[in-house]
Amino acid sequence: MVLKVYGPHFASPKRALVTLIEKGVAFETIPVDLMKGEHKQPSYLALQPFGTVPAVVDGDYKIFESRAVMRYVAEKYRSQGPDLLGKTVEDRGQVEQWLDVEATTYHPPLLNLTLHIMFASVMGFPSDEKLIKESEEKLAGVLDVYEAHLSKSKYLAGDFVSLADLAHLPFTDYLVGPIGKAYMIKDRKHVSAWWDDISSRPAWKETVAKYSFPA
Repeated sequence: MVLKVYGPHFASPKRALVTLIEKGVAFETIPVDLMKGEHKQPSYLALQPFGTVPAVVDGDYKIFESRAVMRYVAEKYRSQGPDLLGKTVEDRGQVEQWLDVEATTYHPPLLNLTLHIMFASVMGFPSDEKLIKESEEKLAGVLDVYEAHLSKSKYLAGDFVSLADLAHLPFTDYLVGPIGKAYMIKDRKHVSAWWDDISSRPAWKETVAKYSFPA
């Protein structure tokens, strides 16, 4: 039975999708209309009790949270495609470290920018200009640390592309696109080179081409 990914058109599920494509794993996608509240229906809550996307079903196995899905796919299919977890325990430690940085330090201010610039009007709440300014300042500080790190390392975990890099793709794509703050990436030489590298990977291009945000 082919693996199923729920909610493919939104940003977080794209972490799972790009990992599956990198690893050459067959899957199918099932749309979830958040605007119609499909993520709060009992049938979906049986898969993801918190009512967010993605949810993944692999035969009799269910898993949610995009970064957990990435780890599961990379581990289960480790023998095929690029090794996204590293070859040594030290490599794995760096991958996990930077996955945590993305989740706890990079993502929160970027999520604020996403919600208050892209989705406030759609979701029916006023855009908070003060929060936007504070979030941009926080993200700028994070990116300054990335700039220093990437001046000494081609990718976040070392000289190999890993889950840590791929986890940044969906929301950074918003940052340089519809959020309208590409300068935050482009004005930092090493961050910009890293972004150009990871965002040009065929797996990400395929993800964007097939699962663009619904109009």
